[in-house]
Amino acid sequence: MKNKLGNLVRDQWVDGDGDGKLLCSAVTGDPVASISSNGLDFGDIHNYARTVGGTNLRKLTFHERGDMLKALAQYLMEHKKEFYELSTQTGATRADSWVDIDGGISTLFVFSSKGRREMPNDHVYLDGPPERISKNGTFTAQHIFTSKLGAAIHINAFNFPCWGMLEKLAPTLLAGVPAIVKPASSTAYLTELMVRRINASGLLPDGALQLICGGVGDLFDHLDCQDTVAFTGSKKTAEFLQQHPRVISQSVAFTAETDSLNSSILGPDAVPGTPEFELFIREVTREMTSKAGQKCTAIRRIIAPAASAGDVVEALSSALGKIRIGNPAGKDIDMGALASQGQRDEVRDRVLELSKEADLVYGGSSDFDVIDADATRGAFFMPTLLHCQKPLTSRAVHSVEAFGPVSTVLPYGSIDEAIELSRLGEGSLAGSIVTNDDDVARQLVLGTAAYHGRMLVLNRHCAAESTGHGSPLPHLVHGGPGRAGGGEEMGGVRGVLHYMQRTAIQGAPQTLTTIGRRWIKGADQIDPGVHPFRKTFEQLKIGDTLVTRERKVTLEDIQHFADFTGDTFYAHTDEEAAAKNPFFEGRVAHGYLIVSFAAGLFVDPDFGPVLANYGVDDLRFAKPVNYGDTLKVRLACKQKTLRAATGYGEVRWDAEVTNQDDEVVAQYDVLTMVATDEQWASVN
Repeated sequence: MKNKLGNLVRDQWVDGDGDGKLLCSAVTGDPVASISSNGLDFGDIHNYARTVGGTNLRKLTFHERGDMLKALAQYLMEHKKEFYELSTQTGATRADSWVDIDGGISTLFVFSSKGRREMPNDHVYLDGPPERISKNGTFTAQHIFTSKLGAAIHINAFNFPCWGMLEKLAPTLLAGVPAIVKPASSTAYLTELMVRRINASGLLPDGALQLICGGVGDLFDHLDCQDTVAFTGSKKTAEFLQQHPRVISQSVAFTAETDSLNSSILGPDAVPGTPEFELFIREVTREMTSKAGQKCTAIRRIIAPAASAGDVVEALSSALGKIRIGNPAGKDIDMGALASQGQRDEVRDRVLELSKEADLVYGGSSDFDVIDADATRGAFFMPTLLHCQKPLTSRAVHSVEAFGPVSTVLPYGSIDEAIELSRLGEGSLAGSIVTNDDDVARQLVLGTAAYHGRMLVLNRHCAAESTGHGSPLPHLVHGGPGRAGGGEEMGGVRGVLHYMQRTAIQGAPQTLTTIGRRWIKGADQIDPGVHPFRKTFEQLKIGDTLVTRERKVTLEDIQHFADFTGDTFYAHTDEEAAAKNPFFEGRVAHGYLIVSFAAGLFVDPDFGPVLANYGVDDLRFAKPVNYGDTLKVRLACKQKTLRAATGYGEVRWDAEVTNQDDEVVAQYDVLTMVATDEQWASVN
């Protein structure tokens, strides 16, 4: 047996008092480790996270934190062999472990990329454009996000000891907030091993990550409004923690992922013999047996047309009969054990509850073949399928979750009935619809989306690349309403913002420009002394502004542009037709002619630090340009984002095109890549 699991406290490994609780292998029943957090000073753990971990993380920009996550992911990939070896003891097959271990590490990679590509190289995240709230523009507002000054308390479930930690940890660290991780006891030995490797890497700053193996003691007594709790587990436990006096009095942010009776709906068009029917059987079988059904996103309710329900039962029974159950270390094993014998006994009890309303049509036996393992010592459970003949009047099938390889077929008579059955789950993390009828898909989505955090619409056209019903992705939100906890995690940058505070800042444009490091109209326009395109990234200042000379637009210009580009839309080529248009008085300039003329006015043509123009954002044409109008451009350096170690930075320019009456005719952002001092010096 391993030694007692350690607790990572103040960047040191500390044993809890006493012998601790014994943790056993899900496969053999033999002891694996013991666990205890008794005797820890939880107030000190919390204070260290806030004063040391938070301070260190907030010194880093979003890009620097993203680089940190990438380096950590690469480091863990180098050590994943030992994670896989230990993961077997949790009952996980090689495929199960891939989801947990590689899936968790890939989440670090994704959030690293999101942080470096979608967030600024700064400490402030701007939430949308400025809000103009005064007539003359001298008083404006901007929503911003800043790091909370507390700690994130992560309470994780037993089923994904690696992914469950990393999917919370990645957005937390990217937000600049330290984490205190408390894994579920039964599989905490795998989480502890991964944290040991993270700590040994030296990649995280002091205090960024602490680990509690065991109970959380009086930790909640120390929380305040700057802290965030992210919980995954039973709804009963979540409700208990949410009612903690400190959580209530301090309005502690609390996100929960709890029970979820997820459903998959088979469309009426997906009859036996169609690709969709085969996809449905394959998807349900996989969801029932992957991780031995111990997934919060697993399909618990199989909603099928009454006319096809018998075929679904027959096909699923046949598919489940081919599942090879046994020692998950074996290469040919399809399904391993549940996480513990206690979990196995709980699933058995839930099946007994379900069988009061539904017929047991496959499995449910305690006598079944287990390959290369002792079924009496391990936590093995046979895939079990039930069939409820009257699902609309039954209760258990919509309220009892057997957290294992168990699912129930629920027949429906109409699309409205299928929608009602799905809603009876009272909130789910994930739902799926299998149909090749897009109108049916729309009807089902509109009828059920409000009860789901994520929905998959599966058919023959997307099946080859589909990630499946039960695969949460770091790019998408993970959570759900009602029974599912009402929380939300991941979802790209959305997940990062859970650990930050949105604040509305009001003031003068220049003040808000300084705070957010993004130029706002009305802020200072700086005379750069030279054309701003002659400046390197470091030399450019936010607010550096160029006001160009004027250029008159002629009818010949408009006609030439039409002939040259092939854009002969009537508004540009037919005076009489254009005059009939309520927006125009006659022939007008093409929008892209305006943008092209603007570029001709503000571009400095000689070789310089501006390396490339890589796009235009938020282009709007505010007013028609008639021949005879005169254009000029105001170009201001709006925002700078350094791309470390690349030799360049990204510069966003605010371009405003006005006519002879100083009326804005076009507004947009120009995006360029500008050389750094070092890069520019190397080519000159």
